[in-house]
Amino acid sequence: MQHWYMLTLVGHDQPGIVARVTDALFKAGANLGEASMMRLGGEFTIMLRARYDEGVDGLREHLAPVANAMGLHLHVDVCDGEPQGQAEPNVRISVSGADRPGIVSEVTGALAEAGFNILELESDVAGSDASPIYLIHIEGEARQGEEALEAALAPLREKGIDVSMQAIDIMVG
Repeated sequence: MQHWYMLTLVGHDQPGIVARVTDALFKAGANLGEASMMRLGGEFTIMLRARYDEGVDGLREHLAPVANAMGLHLHVDVCDGEPQGQAEPNVRISVSGADRPGIVSEVTGALAEAGFNILELESDVAGSDASPIYLIHIEGEARQGEEALEAALAPLREKGIDVSMQAIDIMVG
């Protein structure tokens, strides 16, 4: 019986990580589901779902040689049930503000209070060493409507955080 697993691999960025990990999964007979792979600083991270029929230990056994050879940290979790379909974002939020501890927590806390379900978040630091600016790009579902989001974002704007919100047309195509 096949099960879904969540795989996380993290290590120093180098050529061939994606090719070698996906080749090992292919040779193990795993089917890939959703995946997110990206470089963060000098590190590379892979998060992906894979369907596999020989259990978590068998999956680790197939991936361990690649992970060890490439210096990757491997983590495997069993996922409950089948994927329930991809949630579609209907709002994009862009944030910029002085880089300081707590800015991500403050923004995401306000969004959570407004019933916003974050589907994707990317952040980076721009500006200069003397005046760093923290940038956040978020896509998600405004479950309580855009008015609730606007109300939640207003106090952030009053604190000098630049926040913009844009509706995403999910019926494009």
